[in-house]
Amino acid sequence: MINKFVSDVAAAVEGVSDGAVVLVGGFGTVGIPNALIEGLLERNLKGLTIVANNAGAAFGGLPRLMESGAVAKVVCSYPKGGEKSVFADLYRAGKIELDLVPQGTLAERIRAAGAGVPAFFTPTGAGTLLGRGKETREINGRLCVLEQALVADVALVEAWEADRWGNLTYRLSGRNFNPIMASAAKLTIVQTQHVVELAGLDPDRIVTPGIYVNRVVHVPYGDPALS
Repeated sequence: MINKFVSDVAAAVEGVSDGAVVLVGGFGTVGIPNALIEGLLERNLKGLTIVANNAGAAFGGLPRLMESGAVAKVVCSYPKGGEKSVFADLYRAGKIELDLVPQGTLAERIRAAGAGVPAFFTPTGAGTLLGRGKETREINGRLCVLEQALVADVALVEAWEADRWGNLTYRLSGRNFNPIMASAAKLTIVQTQHVVELAGLDPDRIVTPGIYVNRVVHVPYGDPALS
């Protein structure tokens, strides 16, 4: 019997090791798998590369993970997060690296990894500092740069509903980067707000099929009125 649910967060993040490339879902403060990030914090890891839309707000999981010294590099499109930023302080001190990627390019690099596309050309960043050192080609009269697919060791995803096969739904803007990240990692770990019985999800509402998911942990939170 397939059952991808695990007992707790510690079991969900078991085996994540030093130096891993970790995709972290979310956009701003919405749809972020904070419980799983806290789970990584408990493992006392080092040398992680975190791939996310932004480098964390002034509070919450990602800043705490960076503050602990676990993160060596951040790949994101928006490194600033609020007036006070843990990432900015670490970056100024030379304690963390940044790979700045335009948001659409970041999303496509992740999506390409899930689709098995090794690389693609895009005009975004061509002729700028972000395109320096990359292969270029003129396509339909526009200069384009070659961008590599972004395959990760681990994806941390926040879902609205999940069944024991790992089929997932997302709620409103919580969908954001989560679905494409779920398909782009060797190990996909999900925290879900709600558990649904098998066959209880409308197939038309399933965004991430369970074939992409390895582990699921139930982490209920939020407004009970939205349950």
